[in-house]
Amino acid sequence: MSDLRKVIIDGNEVEVDGAMTLIQACEEAGIEIPRFCYHERLSIAGNCRMCLVEVVGGPPKPAASCAMQVKDLRPGPEGQPPVVKTNSPMVKKAREGVMEFLLINHPLDCPICDQGGECDLQDQAMAYGVDFSRFREPKRATEDLDLGPLVETHMTRCISCTRCVRFTTEVAGIHQMGQTGRGEDAEITSYLGETLDSNMQGNIIDLCPVGALVSKPYAFTARPWELTKTESIDVMDALGSNIRVDTKGREVMRFLPRNHDGVNEEWISDKTRFVWDGLRRQRLDTPYIRENGKLRKASWPEALSAAAAAIKGKKVAGLVGDLAPVEAAFALKQLIEGQGGRVECRTDGAKLPIGNRSAYVGTAKIEDIDDAQYIMLIGTNPRDEAPVLNARIRRAWSRGANVALIGENVDLTYDYVHMGTDREALVALTNHKFGEVKDVPSLVIVGQGALQEADGAAVLAAAMDVAAKTNGKLMVLHTAAGRVGAMDVGAATEGGLDAALEGAEVIYNLGADEVEVKPGAFVIYQGSHGDRGAHRADIILPAAAYTEENGLFVNTEGRPQLALRASFPPGQAKENWAILRALSAELEATLPFDSMAQLRQVIVAAHPHLGDIDEVAENEWSALPVKKPGSADFRNAVTDFYLTNPIARASTLMAELSANAKARKSAPLAAE
Repeated sequence: MSDLRKVIIDGNEVEVDGAMTLIQACEEAGIEIPRFCYHERLSIAGNCRMCLVEVVGGPPKPAASCAMQVKDLRPGPEGQPPVVKTNSPMVKKAREGVMEFLLINHPLDCPICDQGGECDLQDQAMAYGVDFSRFREPKRATEDLDLGPLVETHMTRCISCTRCVRFTTEVAGIHQMGQTGRGEDAEITSYLGETLDSNMQGNIIDLCPVGALVSKPYAFTARPWELTKTESIDVMDALGSNIRVDTKGREVMRFLPRNHDGVNEEWISDKTRFVWDGLRRQRLDTPYIRENGKLRKASWPEALSAAAAAIKGKKVAGLVGDLAPVEAAFALKQLIEGQGGRVECRTDGAKLPIGNRSAYVGTAKIEDIDDAQYIMLIGTNPRDEAPVLNARIRRAWSRGANVALIGENVDLTYDYVHMGTDREALVALTNHKFGEVKDVPSLVIVGQGALQEADGAAVLAAAMDVAAKTNGKLMVLHTAAGRVGAMDVGAATEGGLDAALEGAEVIYNLGADEVEVKPGAFVIYQGSHGDRGAHRADIILPAAAYTEENGLFVNTEGRPQLALRASFPPGQAKENWAILRALSAELEATLPFDSMAQLRQVIVAAHPHLGDIDEVAENEWSALPVKKPGSADFRNAVTDFYLTNPIARASTLMAELSANAKARKSAPLAAE
C-alpha cells in the first residue's frame, strides 16, 4: 500500500509516494534538479551536493534532495503540506558554491575532451558557474588508470561522483574499482592496478558526468554534433537491446544504449557497444562467382542468373543465419519452398519445437525477473549469453531471490546453488516436491546449450515440467537475434538441420556462418562479411549488415522490435529482402511484394502478432510430452563471448578482448 503525501514544490501542490526522494518528487512536478552523483538505477551516494534544495521550516541550510525522502519532511505549523523551494536565492547561491568547488581542480580540457558537447559538467556550469574563481592554489593532478582496451581514463577531470564504482559493484558485479584517500587526496582507482574484468564495463562511459571515463576506441574521431543519430536494435545477442547508432557520413562511429525498461533498461554489453569496427572490415561489397576453384568478381545480373540457373530443377535447402531479420527469413522461406525446397533456422541443432511458441519462446517477460523469488537456470551462462539480462538476475538476487543452476559451474557475479552439471540433476529436480516455491513468483530459464544435443527436446520438456510444477514461468534464452523471428514465420523443417539438408544439391546460405556445410553441394552465400560461409560459397551475393537496412527482430521473450537503417551498405551490396526478391524474378517465381512496406503487410497478414511492435504476446501454454533425457553434462552455448558472429569476428577490438579473456583465465596462480 503506497503512502501518499502532499508537498508544495515551488508553489505547486503535488501528491507523491512518501518513500520518494525529493529529487524524484521534483521530477514528478516537472522540475529538473541538477545532479552529478545521483542516478535512478544506482544506490544513493549523496556526495556531489549539486541537487541542494531549500526545505521551508527545516534546518537553516539547503538539503540534498537525492538523500531526503518526502516522508521525512515536517508539515507546517497548522498541518499544511511541507514546502520545498528549488529556485530560491539560498538554493542558487548554494549551487553556485558547489559548482565553484567542483571546478577548483578541473582542468581546462574542454576543447580536446571527448565528452565535450554531451558533458553534464559543461551544461550545469552554464547555468550555475561563475566567471571567476577565488581559488589561487595550483590545481591538483592525478595519474590516469589503465582499465583495459575499452575505457580511457583522465582522472584529473574526475569529480568523485562514484557512479562508476557503484555501477561496477552493484550492476556489473565486479569489485575492482573504489575510492582511496581522504580530502584532497581522495581518488577513484582500481585495486592493485587491475584492468576491469566485465563484459558490461563500457556503461561507465555513459554514466561518467565529466570526461574522466571516455571510450578508448572512439577517442578523437568525432564530435557529438557531427553525428547522425538513428534509433535501432542490437543483434549481438537475442535480448534485443535498444541502441542508438551514431554515424558520420557512411561510417558507424559508435553505439549507445537507449532506455527501455522492459528490455535492457539503459545498459548494453561491451560487444554491443564496441563491435562497430567489425562493420568496416572484411566486408563483401561485390558479387562473386567461383570458376575453376577461384572466386572472381561478377555483376549483379550475372550473379543472379548464375544463382537461378543453379537452383532450377535441383533439390534446394535454405539456411537462415543468426542475424537475419524477419523479412529476410520470410522471403527466403517463400522463395525456397516455392522451388520445392526446405528451410531451416536452427543451424546450431537446437531442438526447438515448430509452432509451439510457449516452448521456443516461453511464457515469461524479461521484466518478470525483477519480481521472481526463485530463479532456476538450466544449461546456460547468462553472463556470456546475455550480460544485461544477467545484471537483472543479479539485481533480483541482491533483493533476496534464490538462484539455482544446473550446468557448468561458472562465475555469474552472484551466489547460486549449484544443483549439478548433468541431466540426472534435472531429472531429480522434476521429481522434487516444490513446497513454498509454488506460492511465490518463480522462473525457469533454459539456455540453448541445453537444447543443442540429441536429447534437447526431452530437456526442454523437463524444463517446462519444472515450470508447470512450480506454477512459474518459462524463459527460453536464445543466443541468436534472428532465431525467434525465423521460428515465428515458420522457417524451420521437421527433423531439424539434417532433415533440411538431406539430399540437397543446392544450399542457399543466408548469413549462416556458424554451420559446417557438407561437401558436394553447390552453395549460394548471401551475407555481409567474408566469414566461414563465404569461404565455402560457389556464388556470393553481398548483403547489408544490421545497421544498413530496416529490419524486424523478435527478441528472446517474443517482443518484435524495429531496427532502422543508419547508413548504407558498402559498394554494390544490397538489402537482404531485395536480393531475394530479385532472384525470385530470375527464377520466374516472382515473390508477391515490391517494397519493404508490401513485404511487411504480407508477413503481418500471415503472422498478426509481428505487427504489434514492442508488445510481448501472451503464449498459450502447450506442454511437451515428457521423455527421459540422456545422462551427459550440460555444455554452454557460448564459449567465447567476444567472437560469436561474423561482425564480431571481423572486429580487431573483439579479437583483442577475446585474447585478453583467454590470458586472464590461464594466468598462473602464485604458489600457496
